[in-house]
Amino acid sequence: MADHGGDGGRAGDIRRSSLSEYAEMTGAEAPDEISHDVRSVPAPEAVDVRRRRREFAALLGEFRRTAVLVPLDSDENPLTADRGGVRWILAFSNEPALARFAIARDEGEREWAYRRVLGARLLDAGVPAVGVPCGVALDAADGDEGVLFPPVAGIVPDAVAVDLAAGATDEEARR
Repeated sequence: MADHGGDGGRAGDIRRSSLSEYAEMTGAEAPDEISHDVRSVPAPEAVDVRRRRREFAALLGEFRRTAVLVPLDSDENPLTADRGGVRWILAFSNEPALARFAIARDEGEREWAYRRVLGARLLDAGVPAVGVPCGVALDAADGDEGVLFPPVAGIVPDAVAVDLAAGATDEEARR
């Protein structure tokens, strides 16, 4: 993941979006080519949605391939935060990002134990192990630079995705 700088930056809340917005981002990709026939040219909003889906898919792929830092609580469990009925495993791109989080919590002086975990392992094994709706919050103290990976199909295993209806197949739930 990219280094967000070590200047301390602004400490603030991570940008939050509804789970349904993320669910839309994980849907099937539309073709990249746009027809020259004016009647079939998508509205600018549709083009923007496709662009944002591609960008999020690329970010998710990068996260899955990258080792992130997961701070541990006193029982050596991943540090989590509950928000909006979802438990979020806190993860950080690098030590400066973790330090910004510690400083934002006024805990910059204490030692922070953490593990390096591959993003894919965190999403595929860590999230299901929590036992409640759970996602991953990356770089939680970095404002708009932080990213949420919510518990929806296409991000976490279908068995723990909150957007899949009980008993529905993956394809049925995405319609």
